[in-house]
Amino acid sequence: MTDVSDFIDVSDPAALENAVARAREVLADRGCVVLPTDTVYGIGADAFSPLAVAVLLAAKGRSRTMPPPVLIADRRVMAGLAYDVPEEAEALAERFWPGALTLILKSQPTLTWDLGETRGTVALRVPDDAVARELLYAVGPMAVSSANRTGMDAATTADAARSMLGESVALYLDAGPRESRDPSTIVDCTVTPFRVARQGSVPLEKLRAVVPDLLAEGEEPPVAAERIAADDAAAARPADREA
Repeated sequence: MTDVSDFIDVSDPAALENAVARAREVLADRGCVVLPTDTVYGIGADAFSPLAVAVLLAAKGRSRTMPPPVLIADRRVMAGLAYDVPEEAEALAERFWPGALTLILKSQPTLTWDLGETRGTVALRVPDDAVARELLYAVGPMAVSSANRTGMDAATTADAARSMLGESVALYLDAGPRESRDPSTIVDCTVTPFRVARQGSVPLEKLRAVVPDLLAEGEEPPVAAERIAADDAAAARPADREA
């Protein structure tokens, strides 16, 4: 991996082709790239390289118990990375991708990757950022987490990311400041009903317009009327006496 980090201004579209080519080299060498997204800047690595993912986690000071999500260029890629995808998850992807919504799904068991302690799941997102998607089209799925040391504010500029991550990242792509620190909203689609695992840029009411029974973070599912009636009937019966 490169000893000194490269810093490329990609706010000029003419520079993007060379930047993507350099990023492809870094990722092939199991290095990390800082890239802009539609939320904050992210630190990314080859999702299919356990070594690269380990480098990413080490750069952030994060353990395997907090695996990174995977960014993809197009929602059609979802079918190759996840299986048994519920129709409601497909509907959320169709409505909010590209965008600031991350979906937790069952990971394809045949994939040879190791993102950490995922318990057989993968968190997928298509970012609404031209630079990020151009890179993803070129290199394929990337494990991407916010570009910061764990416990510090997420970077909204490439310079802020570099001040925290330094030479643990081989390449920084600078596309100007991001407008918000709000992260993506995360929805767990492996449970019934779906549950918001982290509230972020996409508000709950917009999600419920697509999946009405979606549970908010920390919210419990409503008790069915039949269950309430059965519990009331049981409480009304006299208790059996011991022999």
